Order: sequence, then C-alpha cells, then structure tokens
Amino acid sequence: MKNQKGFSLVELLVVVIIIAIIAAIAIPNLLASRRAANEGSAVNTLRTYHSAQATFQALSTTQSYALNAAGLGTLVDTTLAGAAPVAKSGYNFAVVGEAAAGATASVYCADADPQNTSTGTRFFGISSGNGGVVVTNATTLDCQASGALANAGTPLS
Repeated sequence: MKNQKGFSLVELLVVVIIIAIIAAIAIPNLLASRRAANEGSAVNTLRTYHSAQATFQALSTTQSYALNAAGLGTLVDTTLAGAAPVAKSGYNFAVVGEAAAGATASVYCADADPQNTSTGTRFFGISSGNGGVVVTNATTLDCQASGALANAGTPLS
C-alpha cells in the first residue's frame, strides 16, 4: 500500500458542500440583520430631526419650524442637513415645513422611505402634529405640503 499524503477529491468536495450549506443558512440572516439595522437607523434619524426641529422652534423668535432639512443648519450633522432627499443607511429622508406666512413654518413632518427592498421594508414618519411619535407603514408615508403625514401609520412602541 502506498503512503498517501493530502486529501482526496471526495473529501475536498464534502468540505465545499458543507461550507455552501452553512453559507445558504447564514446569508439570509445577515441580510435580515442589515435591513433591521437600516430601519433602526431610520427611526433614530427621524428622532434626530424631531429634536432639531424642537430646538429650532425654541430658538426661533417666531416660534416656527425649519422649512426643510437644510434650514436646520448646525442643529444636525452635514449629512442630514443636505438637500432633499437626504440619503443615509439605505433610506431617503425628506423634511417638509408648511410655510403659512413667508419663510416660517407652523407645522412640519419628516419621512423615511427605503431606497429598495433590500435596504428596508417599512416606511417611517414623524410630525409636529403627532407629538413627535414615530409611525410606520408597510406601503408609504409621505409628507404633504401642509406639513402633515399622508397615510399615517402605526405608532412605534
């Protein structure tokens, strides 16, 4: 009998098949975790917008809200203060303030829409009219020109 060194082709194929099975189990869980992390980031971003709007209103001499994300200036980081739609962590964000008279807003809302189904499956929104409670909807949540949320969803707990 010969003295064999190394692995046979069958042994290597068995190892490759085992690795493929483990990958097939792990990849969907990894994608679901990424989607959940993006959704959590979207909720926190909306809460940041709400806090910034509350601060803006408290500092405003007219007790008004910012008309858009860019109007929040230094109250949020430069990524969030960009022109609409603001893209972050797989979501697009929009901040809308209703301009009742001139450049002041008496109400505002912000919404977060997933860029595609692999980055998120839920839509989120927050407005001054709902007391800063983040709501979610499976189809869509959009800010209207009036500063209110269209298709108001279920409040997050």
